[in-house]
Amino acid sequence: MNKALAALVSASLATSAAPAFAGDDARHPTIVLVHGAFVDGSGWSGVYQILRSEGYEVVVLQNPTTSLEDDAAATRRALATISGKAVLVGHSYGGVVITEAGSDPKVSALVYVAAFAPDQGESVSSIVASAPPGVPALPIVPSADGMLMLDKAKFPALFAADVAPDRARFMADSQQPWGAKALEGKISTPAWKTRPSWFLIPRDDHVIPPSGQHGMAQRAGATIREVPGSHAVYVSNPQAVAALIEEAAASASANPAQ
Repeated sequence: MNKALAALVSASLATSAAPAFAGDDARHPTIVLVHGAFVDGSGWSGVYQILRSEGYEVVVLQNPTTSLEDDAAATRRALATISGKAVLVGHSYGGVVITEAGSDPKVSALVYVAAFAPDQGESVSSIVASAPPGVPALPIVPSADGMLMLDKAKFPALFAADVAPDRARFMADSQQPWGAKALEGKISTPAWKTRPSWFLIPRDDHVIPPSGQHGMAQRAGATIREVPGSHAVYVSNPQAVAALIEEAAASASANPAQ
């Protein structure tokens, strides 16, 4: 290791105890945005910009989506950089991640956006397997190394029907492969049992049936909001998503029970 690199590493280690995000504004908790399967954190850009304009500190995760264990660990690492309270927001499979990681003492509220909210011992795989007859199977294309993608030709209409066609096509072509291990990852202790929860359900979701989302939300005792939109409602309607996050953040700040 040369001297310049050694100095850089030394300086980094010397300051590593200081949190990267303040998160201690008396008005606002820090918002942590957790993406789901087949996509990455860039889809949160609209929500991020709105929240930032309202004075929130926002952390956008880039989860590996290789396994629930890996993704929950990445979420906890992000929470470790925050000195104050946090609101965890998960889209789709990201709901599984915040359910597993959201028992962290810094988390004051959970927000599910077109998401899974499993109970103890449940996984995406077990929830999908228990879907009522007639729910179509997703056009998942597996690879030899255990990673999964959605059929690119079917992605726009299935995942992002209300997103501008060019952007929906880009989302299809820039998919982040999803690990089969993540599909099978089981929840240990569901955070929604001890944290107040909010749930945004898009009426035209073709990935997670709205009826299934309602069932999970009601089981979690979540505050439910329903809006028109596709599974990619966080991209097509960032205003509605940001509004629900702010509602959860305001409630958590007014009732700091955690």
